Amino acid sequence: MWNALDPNCPTRSLLDRIGDKWSVLILVALERSPLRFGELGRAIGGVTPKVLTAKLRALEQDGLISRQVLDTSPVNVEYKLTELGQSLVSVVFLMKGWAEKNMPAVLSAREAFEQRMKKRIGVA
Repeated sequence: MWNALDPNCPTRSLLDRIGDKWSVLILVALERSPLRFGELGRAIGGVTPKVLTAKLRALEQDGLISRQVLDTSPVNVEYKLTELGQSLVSVVFLMKGWAEKNMPAVLSAREAFEQRMKKRIGVA
């Protein structure tokens, strides 16, 4: 039986991976169509090539994306979601939609928290 609350359960490392900011953004970017490495980097914005490479390898290792070397000059690599990755994207899109819908409430809560913290330490 899998139990993500158990610190020794492998599901915990999977949740860490799929909950990572860059992994989520990679999955969202690949939802519409396969992308080459450079296209993927531009679609996401702000990710370094080193981090993108590491995240792509990790997602490939977990079977969420596939990597195909294209017969071009120079050689290009294309990434796309696997069937397993497609099944996860629907969940990721629910989280993305929730975040976009609730961002005003979250920003308000953050501001209220900051104000409470300032009062606690005596800053006006």
